[in-house]
Amino acid sequence: MSREVSAFLGKHGFVQNVDVDDVAEAILYDMDQGLHGKKADQDMIRTWTLPPEKKPCNKSVIVIDAGGTNFRSCLVTFDQNGVPAITEMEKTKMPGVERELGKKEFFEQIAKNLDHLKDKADCIGFCFSYPMEITSDGDGILTSFSKEVKAPEVVGSKIGACLSDALVANGWKKPKSVMLLNDTVAALLAGAANPASGNVYSSYVGFILGTGMNSAYIQPPLSDVPGFEKADVIDCEVGKFCSIPRSDFDREFDATSAKPGTFYLEKSCSGAYLGPVSYYALKAAAKEGWLSEKFAAEILKLPTLTLIEIDGFLHAPYKTDNTLGGLLAKYGSKDDYNFVFEVLDAVVNRSARYAAAILVASVLKTEQGHDKTRPVCIVCNGTTFYKTYRTNGRVKACLEESLTKKRGLSWHAVQVENDITLGAAIGGLIRG
Repeated sequence: MSREVSAFLGKHGFVQNVDVDDVAEAILYDMDQGLHGKKADQDMIRTWTLPPEKKPCNKSVIVIDAGGTNFRSCLVTFDQNGVPAITEMEKTKMPGVERELGKKEFFEQIAKNLDHLKDKADCIGFCFSYPMEITSDGDGILTSFSKEVKAPEVVGSKIGACLSDALVANGWKKPKSVMLLNDTVAALLAGAANPASGNVYSSYVGFILGTGMNSAYIQPPLSDVPGFEKADVIDCEVGKFCSIPRSDFDREFDATSAKPGTFYLEKSCSGAYLGPVSYYALKAAAKEGWLSEKFAAEILKLPTLTLIEIDGFLHAPYKTDNTLGGLLAKYGSKDDYNFVFEVLDAVVNRSARYAAAILVASVLKTEQGHDKTRPVCIVCNGTTFYKTYRTNGRVKACLEESLTKKRGLSWHAVQVENDITLGAAIGGLIRG
């Protein structure tokens, strides 16, 4: 990195090369605090479940995926060999996005969305990616909505029980079970239920790095925590972790966010925020004279930047159909090209190193990976992880250094096709 960019980032408190092990240790400390009922940033939600010991065979399950503006539902059928088939997939609007709904209407709309699957299975796996407390029977009590869903009367409700009642009211047979889980736990279960031929894993981690970010892992029994005599999958809500260094750009953006003063790690790492943080960095550079006068003036005219624009420039700096590439081609100098590229690369690199720290902490919490033939399986999901400039490779390089070389632990990062759908299906059958 050039001296100029190093000086600029240093002036604003931007840590270029986050120490993966230091951040991992801080995350681990916070995890332990949460598991022991002490004040912690992460929620450390018990799911009261473990991956099944065998693949499900000759079973069908209704799967619902609700976690944004879209509501997806389908039927997943496992054949005699445990091979899944996804059928009757439909996508509609998430209830409560277009207008505010009362509790009864919210669940009635969900039931209506499921008309095409009526009584086609007696178990339901519901990937419901909103903050909730998982109960010991596999249901989930909603603690708050996010992502613009407007249904305040639903907060505090048992989602599975309310959905079951709504389905019965719409002429369904009462479901045998409705299992609630989030996308990170679903990813973990998908990896556990579909290991590649010839592989045996000692434990599992689920990781999402897309618009948002989170992790889940299998926590061994805790002898000093009452009621934790058995292993359990833990949903960490790691995006809430706040004990990380923040730059001026992070603080400026955070002040404009929907929930300022929260989710520091997610705002430094996930796809929804990399564009805005980069935007504030380039605005500062423009105001302070680090960029040429004409180009700086154009940067200051931009209303914002998205990750798609940032990533497009990093992959192909001289393409002119990209916002930054077009402005640089018309107004920028060679030095501007290099300065912008290095600043944006630093933002993306920091994201990758934070992601690696989360995975290091999660793998260490499993207490597995010591047997080279039975690594910890890390199921990774999300467009930011797989498509953002050099992120996938950088994360794996950090894991190789921190887990393999320093600690002698074995791990295997995998991508499972349709992982959220299949994981939700597995979840739906665990208590079925």
